[in-house]
Amino acid sequence: MFISGVFVMIAAARWFIAGTLSVWMLGLTPVSAEGLDTVPVARADLPRVYRLDGVAEAVNRGTVSGQTSGRVIAVNFDVDDYVSQGDVIVLIEDTEHQSRVDQALANRQAASARRQDAESDFKRVQGVFAKQAVSKAEMDKATTALKQARAGEQEAEAAYEQALQQLEYTRVKAPYNGIVTERLVEVGESVQPGQPLVSGLSLDSMRISVDVPQILVESIRKERKAQVRIGANWVAAEELTVFPVADPLSITFKVRLQLPDGIEGVYPGMYTKVGFVAGSLPSLVVPLSAVVLRSEVVAVYVVDGEGRVHFRHIRLGSPAGQAHVSVLSGLDEGELVATNPVDAGILLKSQRTAKVRDE
Repeated sequence: MFISGVFVMIAAARWFIAGTLSVWMLGLTPVSAEGLDTVPVARADLPRVYRLDGVAEAVNRGTVSGQTSGRVIAVNFDVDDYVSQGDVIVLIEDTEHQSRVDQALANRQAASARRQDAESDFKRVQGVFAKQAVSKAEMDKATTALKQARAGEQEAEAAYEQALQQLEYTRVKAPYNGIVTERLVEVGESVQPGQPLVSGLSLDSMRISVDVPQILVESIRKERKAQVRIGANWVAAEELTVFPVADPLSITFKVRLQLPDGIEGVYPGMYTKVGFVAGSLPSLVVPLSAVVLRSEVVAVYVVDGEGRVHFRHIRLGSPAGQAHVSVLSGLDEGELVATNPVDAGILLKSQRTAKVRDE
C-alpha cells in the first residue's frame, strides 16, 4: 500500500558505488588532442536500482500491562511525554503488598529458626546414635525433621521473594526509552493483572517497511542491498528481511529494512524513498567534468580522429560514483570527450573561424 510508483534507474545512484568508479577503473585514460585533455567513453556494468516508497515504523512499540492488582495512585507521564528506560510510569497502591512482604519475612525468619533447631537436634541424635545410645527410629525421626525444616525454609524463602516481586509490580516501569502514545488508566482506577496501562514506542531503533512487486522480489532477495533516503542523505540498511508470503490483494511482498540505531530524522509513519539493487546493467559512462549544462541543453565536446571538436547533445542517466555519470544516448563507446569544456569551446570556436576564413 505504500508504493506510489515504481521506476527504474537505468544506472546506479552514486551512493551505491561511491568511490569505486575511479577514472582508471572505468578505463577512462586521458588522451591529449590538440592540447585538450580527453577521455574515451567507457562501458561499465552498473547496478540496476529500483526506487520504491517505504514507511517508517518503530521496532520497539507496545503496551505496558499491569502485573498485580490494586488502585492506581499516580500516572507520572502523559501522551507525547518522553520516558527513559526504568522510569516509573504508573504507581499502584502498595499497602497490602507491603503487609504481605512483612508477613512473608516473618515466616521466613521463623522457618529459618526451625531449620536451625532441627539441625541442632539432628547433630545431637547423630552423636548418641553413633554410640548406640538411641534407636534407629530416633535417628530416622531426626533426619526426617531436618529435611522438613529445610524444605519449609525454602518454601518460606520463595514466598518472600514472590511477595517482594508483587510489591515491585506496584511500580510500573518503562521497558525502554521512548514516547508515550496512549494513556489507558487514570488515578483512582482499580487495575488487574494483564490490564493495559500505557502504550508507547521507541525512536532509538527504526525500520522501513516496503511493499515490493513480485517481479522484483527474487533479485532483491539475491542482492540484499538497499539504501533509504533520510532528509538529503542516503543511509545504508543494516539488515534486509523479505517476507515469504505475498499479499493476495496487491501481489506484493513485504520487505523490512533495519536502520542503524540512533539515526535522527526518522519518525513512525513517515514516508521515504528506498533504493533497491536488483541486478546490473551495461552503461556508457563519462566524467561529470565533461558535461556541459546550459539552461535545458545537456551536451559534451567530442573530439574526432582528426582532432576536430564537435558540440554533441546527450541524454544523461544517473550518477555513477562521485565523479561520473551514465549516458543514455548521444554517444558511442570509445568516442573521445573533452574533460575541460571551456578549453574545448574555445578550440571549437577557433576551428569554425578558421573554416570560414578558408572558405
